[in-house]
Amino acid sequence: MDPFTPAVELAAAIRRKEVSPVEVADSYLERMDELDPRLNAFCHRADHDVRKAAAAAADAVVQAASAEELPPFHGVPLPIKDLLDVTGWPTTHGSAGADRAPAAASDPVVRRFVDAGFVLLGKTTTSEFGTVSFTESEALGISRNPWDPDRTPGGSSSGAGVAVAAGMAPIAHAADGGGSIRVPASCTGLVGLKPTRGLVTNATVGSEGLATDGVLTRSVADTAAALDVLARHDPAAWWSPPPPRRSFTDAMTTAPPRGLRIGVLVAPPLDGLNVDPACVAAVDKTLRTLESAGHHVVDVPLPLPPAEELVTAFTTIWNVGGAGVPLADPDRVEPHNRALRDAARAIDSWAYAEGVQKTQRLSRRIVEAFITSFDLLVTPTMACLPPPVGFWRSGSGDDPLTPLLKSYPLAVFTSLFNVTGQPAISVPLHHDDATSLPVGVQLVAAPWREDLLLQVSHTLELAHPWTDRRPAVS
Repeated sequence: MDPFTPAVELAAAIRRKEVSPVEVADSYLERMDELDPRLNAFCHRADHDVRKAAAAAADAVVQAASAEELPPFHGVPLPIKDLLDVTGWPTTHGSAGADRAPAAASDPVVRRFVDAGFVLLGKTTTSEFGTVSFTESEALGISRNPWDPDRTPGGSSSGAGVAVAAGMAPIAHAADGGGSIRVPASCTGLVGLKPTRGLVTNATVGSEGLATDGVLTRSVADTAAALDVLARHDPAAWWSPPPPRRSFTDAMTTAPPRGLRIGVLVAPPLDGLNVDPACVAAVDKTLRTLESAGHHVVDVPLPLPPAEELVTAFTTIWNVGGAGVPLADPDRVEPHNRALRDAARAIDSWAYAEGVQKTQRLSRRIVEAFITSFDLLVTPTMACLPPPVGFWRSGSGDDPLTPLLKSYPLAVFTSLFNVTGQPAISVPLHHDDATSLPVGVQLVAAPWREDLLLQVSHTLELAHPWTDRRPAVS
């Protein structure tokens, strides 16, 4: 079995009885044994649970009267990022101070994965509370990029990106509050879609809706099919739209309308940051491809608010990212998160409410541009190539917020659209010849236009196939 087989294709092979869920699970567990000591993608393994679930899935294949009776991802392994609860497994939130008690119930996102037939394949590493764009923590250690183990795989869905890129999982759960799906997608050569705010619901709304869940995959088809699983109407949630009129899988295979207006943002929204030439080259390559497909680049700037206003509004909400996490030992929380918690406690409820309202006002100006001026925006996913492991340590002794500041070049283009709540996807269109590292490009659409993002991403995937690329460590 090819461990890099896309999840949709693997599910089809299981339904055709060409491979057993037990064989599939054993294959990935063996690869985890082989590769994970070097890469550190997994923080919790439950091999007995995995094999038990795979055996049950194999029995269901035998007992099914037809393949159509089986759920869409029946028998396909999928790991969960260690920010969500899974019944019977601990949730560390990437923190040495977290309570390690087994979770009493699974998050609704996890339950949707199980209902879709996935076999849960353990838990993947994350930065503490998901607040920075890399995982090098006291609790979970250093996660490394399979394209170059001396570089970060991005984050905070670090282990998810490593697992899929290295062929230790065909698909992985991820979550994104400032770029944590799209940044590791760019660093590790994967597809990563952040859905519209409210499309995918959890037990609670995280960070005023800045955060949302999704997956990291090798193909646009896998991303679309997984979104069909996750974007179920949730009547118990605060925000949940009606079901889409048609499946995202069907939408993906439909050609996008010709003549789309394509906006471009290459200058970073924060002053003082430079964009690596390889990231600019990824945008240029994307624009040439879209123009050759009949779309039009428009010279209309994105109406960005002043950078200081945007950062202040974002951090007012972001400071409370670790709120609600049960801690057994608060003194073991990492210094940058202790500083964020102190800053959050210093903001009174009136100022916080004003910050939330200000964020919404700033967002409106940006989203309106997608109605009046362009249909799609193209940006670099990151302003830099994946930095070396340990890059954040310089200056961290003087300022505990250094890890957050060092995340800016990775997340400067992504976090903007967590604020606006728009759907955004990173696709691995480009490779840097000098370093042989993948370089992602980000596509952004108006709210609820995941269908358009998937259509255009599929067009790019056909023009520049990437699913056969393999990292150095695989």
